[in-house]
Amino acid sequence: MSDPDTILLEAEDQMTKAMDYLRKEFQGIRTGRASTALVDYIKVDYYGSPTDLKQLAAISIPEPTQILIKPFDAGSIGEIKKAIENSGLGLNPMTEAKQIRLNIPMLSTDRRKQLAAQAKKLAEEQKVVLRNTRRDANKHADALTKGEKHYPEDEIETLKNEIQELLKKYEKQMEEIYEAKATEIMEV
Repeated sequence: MSDPDTILLEAEDQMTKAMDYLRKEFQGIRTGRASTALVDYIKVDYYGSPTDLKQLAAISIPEPTQILIKPFDAGSIGEIKKAIENSGLGLNPMTEAKQIRLNIPMLSTDRRKQLAAQAKKLAEEQKVVLRNTRRDANKHADALTKGEKHYPEDEIETLKNEIQELLKKYEKQMEEIYEAKATEIMEV
């Protein structure tokens, strides 16, 4: 790391990646409502290579509690059905003609609580990533005092304060995203 600006930019970049990861993970957590994000990334064994379902089929939501999957290659319907059954989502795919219909059953209160807890755990894991990023950035800031180009201590202190502000900003955003997801999960 060469200067305070680079340290701050790299820390923010890492924190942004943690946020993006959390959002993507939250898309795959089931709620009582149908969402294509639920099945988009299910890996299907397509001629020997694991492929995301969204690359193999048109996925739509004909009703709020239903997902319709129309494979581009009708020969892949069996593998798609098997992948959904093995996905751990607890959905029962029904094959009809050249498409698969998934009915999204209402979630029990216990299941909603489990999913909310899973979302909380994911959010906490990403907050740890944020804090590790802060720690690493602070280490790099400390190293600036020992480098070839000497930075004044007040500049290093300012940098550390900016890193802390970044952490607060991203932790707050993560908390808001989690709260929204928990509310969505608990909605009947």
